[in-house]
Amino acid sequence: MKILVAGVGNVLLGDDGFGVEVVRRLRERGGARAAEVRDFGIRGQDLALALLDGWDAVILIDAARRGKQPGTLSVLEPQPGRAAALAGHALDPASVLATARAMGGRVGRLRLIACEPAAFPGDEEDLVMGLSPCVAACVEPACAIVESLIGQVEVEHA
Repeated sequence: MKILVAGVGNVLLGDDGFGVEVVRRLRERGGARAAEVRDFGIRGQDLALALLDGWDAVILIDAARRGKQPGTLSVLEPQPGRAAALAGHALDPASVLATARAMGGRVGRLRLIACEPAAFPGDEEDLVMGLSPCVAACVEPACAIVESLIGQVEVEHA
C-alpha cells in the first residue's frame, strides 16, 4: 500500500504556507509513518511527476478559500471532472492532477485537507512570513486528520 501526504503552498505568502507547515509538523512529531510525507511547496511539476508513481491514496494539504470562517478545516474528496474545487492559488492543484492523469498517473483515493486562510495575499509582491494565529492553531488538528485518513486507508486495504 502506497500513501502520499503532500503539503503544498508558498511560505512567503502568509497562510498559503499551511500545507508546508502541516508536513513539517508531521515529520517533527514522527506521525504518518505508514505514508510518504513530502513538502512540495510551489513545485507543481514535482508533484505531478510524483503522482505518476501509482499511489493507493494521496492526501493533499493546502490553504484554500472556500467562503468559510478563517481557520476552518475541510476534508474534501475531489472527483475527476470536478477538480475546479481544488484551485486555490498559483500552484493550482487541479492542473497538477490533470497533468498527472494525462501522463498516465493513477491515484486510488484522493483527499484534500483545506484550511480557510485569514491572510492570503493575492499579489506575490506582498510577502508575508508565517501563518495567522487562527490558521496556525489548525496545524495540529490537521495533523490528526491526516493520521486518521491514513488509518482509514490502511483498514480499507487490509
